[in-house]
Amino acid sequence: MTLGLRDDMIAVMPIRVASTRIDEPELAIRALFRDIDVPELGGLILFCSSRYPLDTLAEAIGSRSEGLTIVGCTSSGEITPDGLDEGTITAIGFPMSDFRLSATCFENLDVFDAAEAQRVLRALVADANEVTRDMGMTHHAGVFLVDGLSHREEMLTLTLQDALGEVPLIGGSSGDGLDFRETFVLYDGRFRRDAAVVALLSSRRPLKAFRAQHYGPGSIKMVITAADTDLRTVHEINAEPAAAEYARLIGARVEDLGPAVFATHPPMVRAGGEYYVRSIQTANPDGSLTFYCAIDEGIVLTLGEAGDILGGLNRLFDDLDDSVGGIDHVLGFDCVLNSVEMEQRQLRQAVSRLFAARGVVGFNTYGEQYHGLHVNQTFSGLAIGRIQC
Repeated sequence: MTLGLRDDMIAVMPIRVASTRIDEPELAIRALFRDIDVPELGGLILFCSSRYPLDTLAEAIGSRSEGLTIVGCTSSGEITPDGLDEGTITAIGFPMSDFRLSATCFENLDVFDAAEAQRVLRALVADANEVTRDMGMTHHAGVFLVDGLSHREEMLTLTLQDALGEVPLIGGSSGDGLDFRETFVLYDGRFRRDAAVVALLSSRRPLKAFRAQHYGPGSIKMVITAADTDLRTVHEINAEPAAAEYARLIGARVEDLGPAVFATHPPMVRAGGEYYVRSIQTANPDGSLTFYCAIDEGIVLTLGEAGDILGGLNRLFDDLDDSVGGIDHVLGFDCVLNSVEMEQRQLRQAVSRLFAARGVVGFNTYGEQYHGLHVNQTFSGLAIGRIQC
């Protein structure tokens, strides 16, 4: 289908999106790739529930890739063309008429070589610029997908954004529901642990990276007084056992601490004049708290207070629509705790309908990446315009 635009604009092919709940991997990929029309694509990104047997799924994808660049990851829920869902395989495909997708992968993140990674990424950008310049593809963005249990997002994001220069980095940490057992990224026909993928999206269309959160700082503050930074685990807050002190500050019982509580009472840290959420992942049997983001002793945290979720999202989409001259689709990365909170506040259906109406496709993450930052409890992503420019 071709969009009808104003007479002074060139009609372009729309971005292709599709989703399936078919259980058998071979049949699921066959249906998905048929719906998305793979031969017309210049690149494809997949988000899949960890309920699928990943080795079998990878074989099904590889047998139909036809040399196409395909990247992806496991999720904690998917943002499908019909809105929020779980247990699906969801895809966004970029037509070759207006896009080119190239990618690289970094494995063994415990021994990540920052200098080599920057060299590889700069070469990827230089190649993309050379290949796409004559095609009029002057807009670029880095899409970052990383093992959500690697605990390496902060270091990777800073390193990779530095290598990308003016090209914005946007992405999410892979998930597996709320199980926190194994998370994977997809690259070169295989799902990989302890790995990160950077896909460089080049386009004729306007691209706009964004980050939005509906929390602001409240009045209650606390100080991390004992922590294991490598494990992102806080043992003491205000010189008291972490879980007990956090529970006291929010007026809850320790035994009630879990995703539902963490989603509605997020700690925030102030950096560079802005406040960012530092979400809690789990309360541990020893009374400590494990976080999704990097933490350290001496950090002052402020408990966040929620704002207007739907109003904020509508304003965000209106601004993005203006920025890109009309949205074709939005590649979205939404924190899994946002999904938990929406359920509690009975907003899930309304947000789901809004995402579908605004063309959002993506997944629920264990954390989001925006430029050089690894953040939590945000809705971040990339708005992609309809028109050529």
